[in-house]
Amino acid sequence: MSASAILKLQKAGFSSEQVEALADFMDSQAASKADVERVEHRLETLIAEPRAESKAGLVGVESTVTGVKSELRLVENGLRAELKQIEQRMTIKLGGMLVVMTGILLTTMRYLMAHP
Repeated sequence: MSASAILKLQKAGFSSEQVEALADFMDSQAASKADVERVEHRLETLIAEPRAESKAGLVGVESTVTGVKSELRLVENGLRAELKQIEQRMTIKLGGMLVVMTGILLTTMRYLMAHP
C-alpha cells in the first residue's frame, strides 16, 4: 500500500492499527512478481500447445491439398487425351459421311441424267 493511500485512510478517520491491518491484508492478497511470472508462463504454455497442433494440422492439410492438386492435374490430362481421341474419331466419321453423301449425290445425279 502506498504512503499516499495510508495518509488518505488516516485523514478519513482510520486508526494506525486499522491502516496497518488493511495494508497487511492488501499485501497478502496482492500477487507477487513470481506469481505473475508463473501465470504468464502457464498461459504461454497453454497457448503454445494449440498453436503447435494447428501448425501440424496445417502442414497435413497443405500436403493433402498438394496431393489433390496433383490428382486433379492427372485427371485433367487424362480428360484432354480422351477429348483429343473423340475429336479424331468425330473427324473421321464426318469425313466418311461426306464421302458417302457425295457418292449418293453423284449416283443420284447420274441416274437422273441418264433417265430423263
